[in-house]
Amino acid sequence: MAQVTEAQVIAALKTVIDPEQGKDIVTLNMLSGLVVRDSNVAFSIEVDPKRGAQAEPVRHAAEKAVEALPGVTSVTAVLTAHRPAGAPSAPAQQQGHGHAHGGHGHAHGQGQQQKKLVPGVKAIVAVASGKGGVGKSTTSVNLALALAANGQKVGLLDADIYGPSMPRMLNIQGRPVTHDGQTLEPMENYGIKVMSMGFLVPEDTPMIWRGPMVMSALQQMLGDVNWGELDVLVVDMPPGTGDAQLTMAQQVPLAGAVIVSTPQDIALLDARKGLNMFRKVDVPVLGIIENMSYFCCPNCGHRTDIFSHGGARKEAEALGTDFLGEVPLDIAIRETSDQGQPIVVSQPDSAHAKVYRAIARAVWEKVGGGATRQAPRIVMQ
Repeated sequence: MAQVTEAQVIAALKTVIDPEQGKDIVTLNMLSGLVVRDSNVAFSIEVDPKRGAQAEPVRHAAEKAVEALPGVTSVTAVLTAHRPAGAPSAPAQQQGHGHAHGGHGHAHGQGQQQKKLVPGVKAIVAVASGKGGVGKSTTSVNLALALAANGQKVGLLDADIYGPSMPRMLNIQGRPVTHDGQTLEPMENYGIKVMSMGFLVPEDTPMIWRGPMVMSALQQMLGDVNWGELDVLVVDMPPGTGDAQLTMAQQVPLAGAVIVSTPQDIALLDARKGLNMFRKVDVPVLGIIENMSYFCCPNCGHRTDIFSHGGARKEAEALGTDFLGEVPLDIAIRETSDQGQPIVVSQPDSAHAKVYRAIARAVWEKVGGGATRQAPRIVMQ
């Protein structure tokens, strides 16, 4: 099968007419960020922020035009609200299927007041880290499953556009479907709803996107997905504290953030940056989790503090936030995640699963309150 070329993609997109301006999207310079990798195509369509979700038919038409090309196996098209340099931000408002458009918000309360909650979702909780490699995604998936095991209705948004991991961790294959051409149905497994860029683009395809494209994709996965009625939507944030993370923290109506860190000093410095980022945009920090807290030899039971121990607890005390718990460095946690059977569902009676469920109870008490419903029986699929 012949590989698709950029020229073929551009030619296909020249057949897509913007009804508002009467010309094709290529001639109008609405196309940006085109990436063609083997049989996978990704691009952004820049529109005026005032149009918002009204431009969704154009995006859908562009996606269909490229999908029709021989040799194309996947297409990812996102809308980017383009604003000329120096132009003021439009006030955030509810448009289309519920995602907010407009400015980045402001500290000291204004940003929080402008944000709109995703319809049907009671609380959105971000799981973040100041750096990569601390087990944030493993923590996110087990926290989401623990919340479900404790009786909450839970969704999980994989916001790591460049390194999505939830399809593998939750053993989900396939692509989301849409019944109306505008809203995606989330994927599901183990009793939770899931959305990830990994469902839309093969895992070996690099996402070479600039910041606005990433934010547009995140907003669409948040607002243009039929999440239904949820108690908690857990967001596995991208690692670090760059522009994408800051904008996500400002634009998404977060009920709170959980910081994941390992015990050593260098990781705690980055965790402190992440915590301070959320505080600056008035997002409550629910607490810190110490991951890879210690190692117990499975043969002799000897405990070794490979990355030191207790640093996250001390940091939480110093920063005036709660310490949510410590999770050990254990091969069972790593293996079950890699196998798509996270330890909370594959070994629900294990000590590690109980730790995650205790952390989940603490998080729910902070964002949900009230008594939890009777826990459902989660069936391995």
